[in-house]
Amino acid sequence: MRYRILFGMILAGFLGAALAADKIETVAETCNGCHGANGVSENPSVPSISGQHEFYLKKTLLDWKRGVRHSDTMESMIKDYSEAQIAELAAFYAIKPWTPVAQKVDPKLVALGREASRRCAGCHGVTGASHDGETPKLNGQWAEYVEMDALKFREGNVPVSDQRMIKAVKKMSVEELKAIAAYYASQGN
Repeated sequence: MRYRILFGMILAGFLGAALAADKIETVAETCNGCHGANGVSENPSVPSISGQHEFYLKKTLLDWKRGVRHSDTMESMIKDYSEAQIAELAAFYAIKPWTPVAQKVDPKLVALGREASRRCAGCHGVTGASHDGETPKLNGQWAEYVEMDALKFREGNVPVSDQRMIKAVKKMSVEELKAIAAYYASQGN
């Protein structure tokens, strides 16, 4: 009799975990509408999130939820999620493989970006494959998205907590940012 009760408790635990996994996959379907199947974007202005650092994803989502970071689309999408759901989403995408997007980049821009990106290597790594959970992976990310996001930092349209990035990009020209984005984009292919 004790073994049946123990077996029942173990089975209930597995079923509970399976139901929770199914639930977060259902929630993630909303994300996949823009970020692509399993978080691999097919839209150059929308980042891939598959395999992105869990801490970075969670912080960014919470910043949108709290109104610290601004994006009309993301703020409206995330507003009804609890902090627990946001943590689950971040973990869900973080365990997936980082999948660089297939894109064409101008070799001349890549060469210029390789040189200019040396100033970024302290945080983003030489190829954009950061290992610091607070810094997003950029290797193989859409060049258009990386450039667009860097310009937001340059214009000061990001949270105050990202002052180091703001200071760095304010010292760079738009052309340098475009070249750096092309270089990082090329590092996944």
